[in-house]
Amino acid sequence: MKDKIISKASDLFLKLGFKSVTMDDIACEMCISKKTIYKYFCNKEILIEESTELVHKTVHEVINTIVAKNYNAIEENFEIRKMFKEMFQATDTSPLYQLKKHYPEIYQKVMNRELNECNMCFKQNIEKGIEQDLYRNDLDIDVYVKFYYSLIFSIKENTISERESTKLELQALEYHTRAMATPKGIAELEKQLLKTNI
Repeated sequence: MKDKIISKASDLFLKLGFKSVTMDDIACEMCISKKTIYKYFCNKEILIEESTELVHKTVHEVINTIVAKNYNAIEENFEIRKMFKEMFQATDTSPLYQLKKHYPEIYQKVMNRELNECNMCFKQNIEKGIEQDLYRNDLDIDVYVKFYYSLIFSIKENTISERESTKLELQALEYHTRAMATPKGIAELEKQLLKTNI
């Protein structure tokens, strides 16, 4: 039952917002009593924490699945971006923006967790791109990882609208890729951008 509550709460939080969804809403959606929810979670904050952990786990499982498909480095980034767009398309307000505004302590925990995972992902992607001659081999990888991380999370946490955030993320991805790309990488980037605009 606990896992079902977390799963339903995660869906509702992402669709309607962390602030606006109440324990009553979750109980009502699941056709259970609020008392049942409180049996597992003493307050809403605990439920939000567990929900963000589930979303984090799901996102990184999907990223691992995409990486396992062995796309080239640039295509891989576009596939990951597409996954994010599909996962959060029902959301009006950016989930990270809401967390930062209404639940800053939980937001900080989420960011600490993301920092390690994302940095590892970005680093592996850049190393792969250098091997494939899509990115220049003279890059300071750690600096580019930091740049991209700062750019993406700055968009996510400061942009209220999820749609606007998605648009800006695509521009950040193009900017990031152009900064690193070889002529072969630029050709692949142009190919991916054409596919994105179809």
